[in-house]
Amino acid sequence: MTLQRQTFTGFHNLALCADVGGQADAPPVILLHGGGQTRHSWGRAARRLAQTGYHTLAMDLRGHGESAWAEDGDYSTDSFVADLNAVIDTLDQPPVLVGASLGGSTALLAMGEAETVRARALVLVDVVPRMSPEGVRHIRDFMMGNPEGFTNLEEAAAAVSRYIPNRPKPPTNEGLLKNLRLKDDGRYYWHWDPAFQARGARERLADLHLRMENAASKIHVPTLLVRGRQSDVVSEEGARLLLELIPHAEYVDIEGAGHMVAGDRNDVFNEAIESFLQRLA
Repeated sequence: MTLQRQTFTGFHNLALCADVGGQADAPPVILLHGGGQTRHSWGRAARRLAQTGYHTLAMDLRGHGESAWAEDGDYSTDSFVADLNAVIDTLDQPPVLVGASLGGSTALLAMGEAETVRARALVLVDVVPRMSPEGVRHIRDFMMGNPEGFTNLEEAAAAVSRYIPNRPKPPTNEGLLKNLRLKDDGRYYWHWDPAFQARGARERLADLHLRMENAASKIHVPTLLVRGRQSDVVSEEGARLLLELIPHAEYVDIEGAGHMVAGDRNDVFNEAIESFLQRLA
């Protein structure tokens, strides 16, 4: 199954890139990556869902991957939610939203704050209203590191290994080319807009947590929380709070996975998502 690159129009006409697969009239599933990732982070999951009968859209969030950068530097929570709503509006039927980290909080808010039902189900991947400040800081430190870029792929791979020390190294570093931009100075830079890094300084984590709690309490569609058991972002206490806010939610805790659940244990992650979608059908 090959996915086709497609462009959508987001908030304020910002161009959003997506990999799209499956029949257009099949039940849609929108996949939203985490901060600092790209649509490629879903990899086999997107292709597998398309193969099993879903219309799959793996998005690059604004300022990430091949999606456009916001000229006004708007990487607010509201802008990500507005982008998602714009994509949902292009569909003939409500999608299932699958969001990891930043993508998950975006999906949660888009559904919980909407006046009408925006999606038929929600999958939150290692994201809850009460995230660990230390884990969030770990992500931000990585994203703000190496502003001078890298001389080669080996240097970039070393930075990733320091950030995720327990993940096995791939046979080659070629896959990193999907996450880097080679600029005119001959150096490699991470794909995201540097202005995105300042988002945390403008939006307080405590305010976002409260907003996500309020949104979660209004979720009534089928919901699945997938946590990486070794995650430093979502604790067991954080997961329990979400399950109190969404009592009907299902919960899968994946051993051997950290915050990057789909990358750490892809096969187990795919099985959890497919099983949930089959129960919806």
